[in-house]
Amino acid sequence: MAHKPEIKQAARAAFAYEALTFEQISERLGVSIHTLGRWKRESKDGGDDWDRARSAARLSGQGQEAVTAAVLEDFVLLFQSTIADLKAADNIGPIEKAEAISRLTDAYNKTMSAASKSSPKLNKLAVAMETIQHLSAYIKAEYPHLVEDFADMLDGFGRKISGTL
Repeated sequence: MAHKPEIKQAARAAFAYEALTFEQISERLGVSIHTLGRWKRESKDGGDDWDRARSAARLSGQGQEAVTAAVLEDFVLLFQSTIADLKAADNIGPIEKAEAISRLTDAYNKTMSAASKSSPKLNKLAVAMETIQHLSAYIKAEYPHLVEDFADMLDGFGRKISGTL
């Protein structure tokens, strides 16, 4: 009997993120244990190792949301170091710095938006980043001479607030 792709995805999610046994998944989804084993083997052959996904979820201690938060933390650290590098660069003018900050803020906003789908807390952060993106664009357009000051404030604010999230 052919199953919809959504059933296979639900089986993988139940195995990896909920740590259910094949017996429990079989009962929940109405799929035979043999079929689940076949899907798991086929997925591994295709590069998707269900056991590794389960291990990663267990290591994170909180499943997918914690993994997403860890990836975002790495992204934020890179974002902050890039801002610091931009501020220190003597060979880049204020307008170019403003454009770089705007592009970085856009990338950050898109990343937060994608991640927010997995967490209400991350959704709040995405809204905050969108606000910062609009503020950055406004400063770039109306007060280009303040771009470096804004970058200084944003960097310091990011370090300060990161301890409260």
